[in-house]
Amino acid sequence: MSVKKILVISLAGIGNTLLFTPALRMLRKRFPSAHISALVMFKGAQEILEGNPHLNEIIHWNFIKEGPFRSLRFLSQLRSHKYDISINVYPANRREYNLISFLIGAKLRLGHRYEHLDLLSLGFLNNRRISESNNRHDVEENVGLLGLLGIEEESPKALGLFLAEGDIRFAQDWLMKRDLVGDFKVGFHAGSARFKNQARRRWAKEKFIRLGKILAQKHNAKILIFGGPDEAQTNREICGSLGEDGWLVKDTTMRQTAALMGRCNLFVTNDSGLMHIAAGLSLPTVAIFGPTNPVWVHPWETRYEIIRKELPCGPCFFYSVKPLSCRYGDFHCIRSIEVDDVLEGIERLMGRSQDGGS
Repeated sequence: MSVKKILVISLAGIGNTLLFTPALRMLRKRFPSAHISALVMFKGAQEILEGNPHLNEIIHWNFIKEGPFRSLRFLSQLRSHKYDISINVYPANRREYNLISFLIGAKLRLGHRYEHLDLLSLGFLNNRRISESNNRHDVEENVGLLGLLGIEEESPKALGLFLAEGDIRFAQDWLMKRDLVGDFKVGFHAGSARFKNQARRRWAKEKFIRLGKILAQKHNAKILIFGGPDEAQTNREICGSLGEDGWLVKDTTMRQTAALMGRCNLFVTNDSGLMHIAAGLSLPTVAIFGPTNPVWVHPWETRYEIIRKELPCGPCFFYSVKPLSCRYGDFHCIRSIEVDDVLEGIERLMGRSQDGGS
């Protein structure tokens, strides 16, 4: 089969888009002369892919904002490009994503066969599929899709995050203006995705505050607090409680945010897109997990510590159209994680970093 045009469909968000980049590198290696485009729905996902040498084009279209009629016209335009291959980036277990793939009409439409609610999500609209596995990371699931194209699986390498010189200069100037260049800096991300009730997997802001005060006292740390507009109020409260040791990162692009994160010595975060950006920056990361499965989404190719409680009911969040829920109602998995649990993980990670361990 002659492959001239490939469309990578990544509509789920920043983290999922970044987790496809090892597969994208392999895709480019296999099809060096193909025109490879990426379709994304969120501006942050577009920024994450900017500068990636394995892409020819990034197409940004907000299906939610634009509505069904304008979106149908847009999809008709994409269909006229006559893609040879489209790839639904894992996870894409939503009927809307599979319908979009179908309407674009590539000859080969690659996707997954999901264990939960696959039929309801119209996964059969993809005409080449592999079955998802409980034992594979999302990066490995994406690489597995390439086997449908005859690309042999190889050990996936680091995530592909390519910052511009301007982003790096911005971070340097930001730190210099605040006299933070030489300080021990810890990044905090107290947020997470909100759709499908996923805000319930966030660790309490009061615990982030107590942790920040301990790190400031014990390690003379300065806490840089990251997040998007949804998390602005929470971040202001954390920053205000930390006084001169807290620094709020706001009004930055996603790439400027990433550049500033890269200047931190350590990152403490919920399971979120910024957790994956931290991994893409090879930043030592302490990740706080509640109902989600760290086997699937742990920080990739960086030093990390997972903080979670082993409960009989967990992990309970699956890739499906259903929103996050707790059979017991209280999300004990995230509520039961204490400040000391996270602090111990930080000390373990810092000890390994000093010893040069992985």
